[in-house]
Amino acid sequence: MRLKDKSIIVTGAGSGIGEGIARRLAQEGAQVIVNDLQAQGAERVAAEIGAAGGRATAVQADVTSNADMKRLIESALAHHGRLDVMVNNAGWTHRNQSALTVREDEFDRCYAVNVKSIYLSTLHAVPIFRRQGGGSFINIASTAGVRPRPGLTWYNGSKGAAIITSKSLAAELGPDNIRVNCINPVMNPTTGMGELFAGGELTEERLARFRATIPLGRFSTALDVANAALFLASEEAAFISGVCIEVDGARCV
Repeated sequence: MRLKDKSIIVTGAGSGIGEGIARRLAQEGAQVIVNDLQAQGAERVAAEIGAAGGRATAVQADVTSNADMKRLIESALAHHGRLDVMVNNAGWTHRNQSALTVREDEFDRCYAVNVKSIYLSTLHAVPIFRRQGGGSFINIASTAGVRPRPGLTWYNGSKGAAIITSKSLAAELGPDNIRVNCINPVMNPTTGMGELFAGGELTEERLARFRATIPLGRFSTALDVANAALFLASEEAAFISGVCIEVDGARCV
């Protein structure tokens, strides 16, 4: 198994891409902390991983809260005695609309979930990684931070911030043997945010417009992203840091 006994936290893992990542990493032997803002989703995913023979523990926490993030990261120590990988997957977007009509509270939430969560996880995970002699962050950003679409300006900006923050952290934390990488998925209509990205009901017409911008002709799946996360979490990626893997069917080319 490629991740045998590694202790890994996956935020926003009660559904969508985060769920896919948690399941895939557990299949490869990881001990997974399944985090979500909604306890019910996290508990379902953890229970199903356990039923399939994996190891997972549900921990409800708000990734925008300093106290909650501290408690979440300490839960890995309590359950596994260490933390090897922190996957910052939790994300949020405002609806596809004019940049001038996005409310201030929506802007604040976008940056809190997509950027502040990385700041908070860095504050609390880095001291642990340093004590252990190393560790790994995997931040789920987006193609929106590389090749932005109109109507999602503030979301695009938050993901661009996540990308450059990850690169900067990789340079700063490298001497501590701490790796920091990004995954940039293209749109996945099944994440629960599809209608927000599209600006309305996911009609075939809307989906076709999005799909036409992806050279490989389909949307990303949770498994696509999970396989990239598996590689970055594994020892196969031991010398890879500061990179962004576009899981996008060549959308960003």
